[in-house]
Amino acid sequence: MSTSETAPQGNAPQGKSDADWRRELTPEEYRVLRQAGTERAYTGEYWDTHTEGVYQCRACGAELFTSREKFDSHCGWPSFWAPLAEGKVRYIHDKTLGMDRIEVRCANCDSHMGHVFEGEGYDTPTDQRYCINSISLRLIKSDSSEEPAAP
Repeated sequence: MSTSETAPQGNAPQGKSDADWRRELTPEEYRVLRQAGTERAYTGEYWDTHTEGVYQCRACGAELFTSREKFDSHCGWPSFWAPLAEGKVRYIHDKTLGMDRIEVRCANCDSHMGHVFEGEGYDTPTDQRYCINSISLRLIKSDSSEEPAAP
């Protein structure tokens, strides 16, 4: 996992302007995805779901994480021990708010996903916790996770 010091300026790789993003996203999605905000803990749609499927970037639809790597960290946000593939996300050294963290962004559209933390002692293959905002994701359920029909 290599990091860059700062986020790129100007348009995201998809070539969308700030005005385009503001039109396409809700105000809260825009605040988190485009302004690197954070949703409140335990309020997001996916923090405690166990549904099988693929998690896409809510801004551009790129597949970033799967339910296979999701685990219960009890932190109030969806947690994954690895992305779907290393090239799907990019990392930025984040020194905001008086902290030293690694920000996770969608490699396709440069939207803010959350942060990754290492060495917290979770019993996962990587000892990493990708702490991702639910509002940054959209879960596409796998066929095997369809809920049974009501009788």
